[in-house]
Amino acid sequence: METFIVKNFEIPELMGISKKNIEEHLKLYKGYVTNTNLIFNKLHELKNDPEKNAFLLGELQRRLGFEFDGMRNHEYFFASLSGGKKGINTNGDLYKKIEKEWGSFDNFLGHFKFVATTRGIGWTILYFDKMTDKLIISWVDEHHLGQLTGLSPILCLDMWEHAYVYDYPTSEKKKYIESFFENLNWDSIEENLTK
Repeated sequence: METFIVKNFEIPELMGISKKNIEEHLKLYKGYVTNTNLIFNKLHELKNDPEKNAFLLGELQRRLGFEFDGMRNHEYFFASLSGGKKGINTNGDLYKKIEKEWGSFDNFLGHFKFVATTRGIGWTILYFDKMTDKLIISWVDEHHLGQLTGLSPILCLDMWEHAYVYDYPTSEKKKYIESFFENLNWDSIEENLTK
């Protein structure tokens, strides 16, 4: 049973992020999709005898969040780099919400980039909270520790070393963060808000 399918992304040549890094990173993403499917299949197989399979079921449930969020976070990440660089629509809802929340687009960028420099591996994510109509920036450890319940990801920046290791040493991850923002397709990010 293949529940989740590897998505294809139309990522052009990027400034500051090499084709090699994207190719290797996409292979890692495919692994998350494969592992998510394997876990779902195994859970389905073992569910009829939960007493006998309690340990395996428990461990698979623990692993599910890591693999599933690894898959989904990467889909947001790669989609934001797909279709070529497009600036943010200054008349769009996303821009207006950013200005309302941070006072200016530059303030937003500064805060997002600062959060991205958090020590450790993980993600910097811009979320939309439908309940309060607010945008929130948060750090997520690994892929799943610290995800904000009920919020929708709008923009995901992968801050694991694998996202930039072919282009920058870990001591230069700020250059990778700048390169990421140089290549964004803001139409794709705005679409996440609209959805």
